[in-house]
Amino acid sequence: MSSPVDDYLSPPRFEVRSAVQRALAEDLTPLGDLTSVLVPNDAVAVAQFRARQPGVLAGVECAAETFAQVDPALEVSWMLTDGARLESGSVIATVEGRLRTMLTAERTSLNFLSHLSGIATLTATFVDRVAAVGSPTRVWDTRKTLPGLRSLQKAAVRAGGGRNHRANLSDAIMVKDNHLTGLGAAEAVALAKDRWPNRTVVVECEDLDQMIVAIEAGADSVLLDNMSPEQVGECVVRAAELQSASPRRCLLEASGGINVDTVAAYAAAGVDLVSSGTLTNSAPALDIGLDIVT
Repeated sequence: MSSPVDDYLSPPRFEVRSAVQRALAEDLTPLGDLTSVLVPNDAVAVAQFRARQPGVLAGVECAAETFAQVDPALEVSWMLTDGARLESGSVIATVEGRLRTMLTAERTSLNFLSHLSGIATLTATFVDRVAAVGSPTRVWDTRKTLPGLRSLQKAAVRAGGGRNHRANLSDAIMVKDNHLTGLGAAEAVALAKDRWPNRTVVVECEDLDQMIVAIEAGADSVLLDNMSPEQVGECVVRAAELQSASPRRCLLEASGGINVDTVAAYAAAGVDLVSSGTLTNSAPALDIGLDIVT
């Protein structure tokens, strides 16, 4: 299947294929679709995916792969693709072919579209709130994802205009508060730089003093955790002072309890990045339906 989605927004093809295989096995084991086989085998139909509320589209490749695995003869024509802004009533795609197999693929395809579009929609809301205050701050996700669906959910974040934090524990070194119960921040940064010299080192900081230690130790990025926007602003000013004479600059990220109502204030405080687990673990599904038109 050729991809209808821009490569930047696409999850890996093998991940799409695997996720769809698991989802169909869950739905069709052990005896298949007992209801749809009641439909005459030669019945054909045309159906349309339609948005039932405004949002941002994601999950197109998963929906397309679902139909391809259930019945390769079904013809799916995409009018819109990942990243598209939807209005209520927007026609996303048309499906033509055997009604029986179309109905078998319906719910699995909608589950992917609705869930992933919900993530893209919530991400876009965060991004729009940041843009409204004229800030260059970028919104990105976390590892708070559903097991087995991380790459799909992170692709949905990209579709909503967000960016991706580390993909897994091997991607970067993030020294968090629980790690710091066993070693100090300066020691942790030094060990990380020695053992994994080509990895980004991030240190979670709960106050200004911890941030100063982390920056002076050579951290590539600091995560300002559970601070107020005012506290974050103080950290931004102090970090600039610490690094004023250095060509190297430590990235500043705000995290912890940030939501659509507060993200603009954190962005206005001057951080480079804001992160929220809400994007992937709490986004409500977008209401999308598959309607038979003929």
